[in-house]
Amino acid sequence: MTVLWIILGIIVLIGLFLWATYNALVKLRVRVDEAWSDITVQLKRRLDLIPNLVTTVKGYAKHEKGVFEAVTEARANALNAKGVKETAAAENQFEGALKSLFAVAEAYPDLKASQNFVELQQELVDTEDKIQASRRFYNGGVRDLNTKIQTFPHNIVAAMFKFLSRDFFELDDAEQKTAEKPVDVNF
Repeated sequence: MTVLWIILGIIVLIGLFLWATYNALVKLRVRVDEAWSDITVQLKRRLDLIPNLVTTVKGYAKHEKGVFEAVTEARANALNAKGVKETAAAENQFEGALKSLFAVAEAYPDLKASQNFVELQQELVDTEDKIQASRRFYNGGVRDLNTKIQTFPHNIVAAMFKFLSRDFFELDDAEQKTAEKPVDVNF
């Protein structure tokens, strides 16, 4: 009879472990999905600002057609991107095109003084800050989920219920090196 209670106790403990681990993995997966949703909302907000920004710059720099086409194409690619890796690649292309647009804007003092341009630029900066915060939150969730999926004994439960590792939302290597490089100040 004692052996039966011991076996029953072990089965209950295994069941509790499976239940707790499964629920923890589900919570992490939902948190990552929520974080990805936050990123897509902020990326969409930024992409919605771009047509107004391009129109404002076009009014001052009519001969910069190549830059406008590059921004428009990069925006379309970003809107149509699916998944983390494709979105990250499209975002890297978009950020490069956006830098070109701001380089054009720098050449036009009247444009930089335009209230409409200044407001759009401020909204874009605010959105960029929100995107960075969303990326950090998402990558933290991915880190936690991937760690739990890969560590023993959680990896057994994760494999049983087909929990998959997620990709981090990272900048392109060239973009990271540019971001890490200190700003040159010349007097």
